Amino acid sequence: MIFGTHLLMELHGCPADRLVDVEWVRRLMLEAVRVAGGTYVTDVFHHFAPLGVSGVIVIAESHATVHTWPEHGYAAVDVFTCGAAFQHDVFVEMMRAGLVADRVQTRVLSRGDEG
Repeated sequence: MIFGTHLLMELHGCPADRLVDVEWVRRLMLEAVRVAGGTYVTDVFHHFAPLGVSGVIVIAESHATVHTWPEHGYAAVDVFTCGAAFQHDVFVEMMRAGLVADRVQTRVLSRGDEG
């Protein structure tokens, strides 16, 4: 039985000014979750000194997280969702465009699958 879908994203070549701005990253993540069909519950974001942002959005479907390394132009993003309504492709495109990534790699895992 599949309980959910876990999307892992690797975003490369992102401008450092986007990846260091905690409010920009927060707004982008919240909008991407909303447009993709997620149901917002709460969020926590943190800016690391001197660089980097980490954040989590709890959604009714599960969660979305982000971790950035501005000095490397890199962000790791994941979304775990239960149910079929969340549009993962919409979320990926919004994150790619918002972080101005040169290259995006994605992996999708089925969670709960006993093989």
